[in-house]
Amino acid sequence: MILVDVHCHLDHWELKERLDEVLRNAEEAGVRAIITNGINPETNRETLELAAKHKAVKAALGIYPMDALKRELESDEYPMKWKPFDVDEELRFIESHKERIVAIGEIGLDFTKASEDEKKEQESVFRKLLELARRIEKPVIVHSRAAELRAVEILEEVGQKNVVMHCFGGRLHLVKRIVKNGWYFSLPTNIVRSEQLRKIAELSPMSKILTETDAPYLSPFREKRNEPAFVVESIRVIAEVKGMDGIEVANAVFQNYQRLFMTL
Repeated sequence: MILVDVHCHLDHWELKERLDEVLRNAEEAGVRAIITNGINPETNRETLELAAKHKAVKAALGIYPMDALKRELESDEYPMKWKPFDVDEELRFIESHKERIVAIGEIGLDFTKASEDEKKEQESVFRKLLELARRIEKPVIVHSRAAELRAVEILEEVGQKNVVMHCFGGRLHLVKRIVKNGWYFSLPTNIVRSEQLRKIAELSPMSKILTETDAPYLSPFREKRNEPAFVVESIRVIAEVKGMDGIEVANAVFQNYQRLFMTL
């Protein structure tokens, strides 16, 4: 069975401290490709280094909604701390490494605790990243927490192609709208306990489904931190929902990965 994880964070300290084991587990599970996503200047550079060192690892560079990232990094549980940076300078860095990346990600909107001014700033940065992706002809991997409708509206407004909606939590009418737009859903491993994600699998054509872990987050096992090897759990549930064989689902996902990211 050939597996792919199109969205994880191998630079995260909980994976980085045992990276050899994590990559060995993934290889043994049949994971052929792992797209690790940057979220700021520090992680973008680490992402490029990881992809250069490990054949199965592919790089996506992005800018996470900055006010949301700042709030997250200011909590005591994260060893990486918030550092202000120049967005335009980082966009130039990403573009200068376009030959080394397979996508622009992780990008998007996170309105969970955002003020109105912060929402406007998020949208401005999101649009700049989308424009960059169109210019360098790369897919986008989109985060849209508590901002699903607005993210879809902006993507439609700018005519974005080759969109991956990462761990989508929006209402079913938006799911149908995304399907109509011909975009992809990457279904994470916590689909094992999510009726919403199962419904997305049901409504989406098999040709537009990808798999992800978002490791170390969204683990299918409550007692374990997530890792790319666990992406097989997404395959298992998708196969159940679709009434298909697991190998058949895995092969279809792999073909979707090849078609979208063109890395092999």
